[in-house]
Amino acid sequence: MSRIGRMPIAIPAGVTVEIAENNKVTVKGPKGTLERVLPSEMEIKKEGEQVVVTRPNDLKKMKSLHGLTRTLIHNMVVGVTEGYEKKLEVNGVGYRASKQGKTLTLNLGYSHPVEMTDPEGIETVLDGQNIIIVKGIDKEKVGQVAAEIRDKRRPEPYKGKGIKYADEVIRRKVGKTGKK
Repeated sequence: MSRIGRMPIAIPAGVTVEIAENNKVTVKGPKGTLERVLPSEMEIKKEGEQVVVTRPNDLKKMKSLHGLTRTLIHNMVVGVTEGYEKKLEVNGVGYRASKQGKTLTLNLGYSHPVEMTDPEGIETVLDGQNIIIVKGIDKEKVGQVAAEIRDKRRPEPYKGKGIKYADEVIRRKVGKTGKK
């Protein structure tokens, strides 16, 4: 049986989980509300202060959906209590980020500054001029926005210039050497 799927999800204090028909799960917490329609084959039950996910049979598809469903609910619970954040670093001479209201402006060596507006439910915070922190309650959205910011100028392997995740390791290459 799925080791992750059968683990119950503890509901912390101050969080309410509602399960409607068609497996529409709504999680309300101190940081906000998340809702999502989960696979209808899975059986989601609230037992006291826990949410339990069970699967109808042992088909390959059901096994894979089991762990996924449980993890998605767990991510929603963690999101409304603690929230998620991703750190990005801007490296390179003259590369910098600035924030004006909800607009993030990136100077990345292009002929124009790149402007990005914070999407609904996501907040970007600057730490100095070269660290961007993306915060939000939806894990998927936080990851997506962070990836979109990184895509504006990916790190290159020779000098390491560009936007990288704080925990990302860039494989460096040796540049070409001149003739002797």
